[in-house]
Amino acid sequence: MASVLKVQKANAASSKGKRKADDMDVDQDPPAAKRLKNKQRVLLLSSRGITHRMRHLMNDLEVLLPHVKRDSKLDSKNHLHLLPELADLNNCNNTLYFEARRHEDLYLWAAKTPNGPSVKMHVQNVHTMDELKMTGNCLKGSRGLVSFDSAFDDTEWGRLVKELFTHIFGVPATARKAKPFVDHILTFSLLDSKIWFRNFQIIEKDPLQPSGPPQMSLVEIGPRFVLTPIRIFEGAFHGATVYSNPEFISPAAVRSLQRREKGDKYNYRKDAQVEQEKRKDMRRLAEDELAVANVFA
Repeated sequence: MASVLKVQKANAASSKGKRKADDMDVDQDPPAAKRLKNKQRVLLLSSRGITHRMRHLMNDLEVLLPHVKRDSKLDSKNHLHLLPELADLNNCNNTLYFEARRHEDLYLWAAKTPNGPSVKMHVQNVHTMDELKMTGNCLKGSRGLVSFDSAFDDTEWGRLVKELFTHIFGVPATARKAKPFVDHILTFSLLDSKIWFRNFQIIEKDPLQPSGPPQMSLVEIGPRFVLTPIRIFEGAFHGATVYSNPEFISPAAVRSLQRREKGDKYNYRKDAQVEQEKRKDMRRLAEDELAVANVFA
């Protein structure tokens, strides 16, 4: 009983001299909504057989995205169903998987693990930071703005890819290795059914006039590459096909066509030689009985 009285006295002292919100003639504000936390983490790994350029591209992406966790190479290319389990073990809800094929063909899988969706893309025109040697620079571990072309909103698959890339390339403010600075922009442009990636530094002052008025400008840093969407799957690295690019031609089919064209050239040359021999036989004169070789034989 004594404890109950103490609690009542404490409540009376805390509410003394204050009017309750119900008794006031002011509308009470609605309760503030809980703020959603961005807890995106990305698992970055590749398959066996990647080249040095592919490895440098992965290193550049790891530098640009401080919320990325790097894992060892995947031994087999036929066991993609293991990737969601690896992402779960690394406490990641997104996956970037670089798959190397013969003839230096590179494919990129971007997936939302463990339930999907996932996108398979062909990587072309890769240029790393060391190759470009641009004048731009940014703080290591800083957060970047993710910018998308307005053409992404024109198609359903474009909106889906935009949402997926927002989760993967958008660095959370609470990332462990992230710095509290925003000094570069990651841009994704859609042209000719291809996704063009560029990275620009944000410059607020003119380097030639540091004491002059602020002038916002962009300077490219790198890396740069082009992605061609191939298929979008319902699940993570498996499932029904949601979208298939009808304009995509595999590099193996292109090489096969080139070899077929070379073979056709050889066949045309051989056919021309046969026709030439036939024409020579048609122009050849019949043997003359009064020829010198026959008379003095």
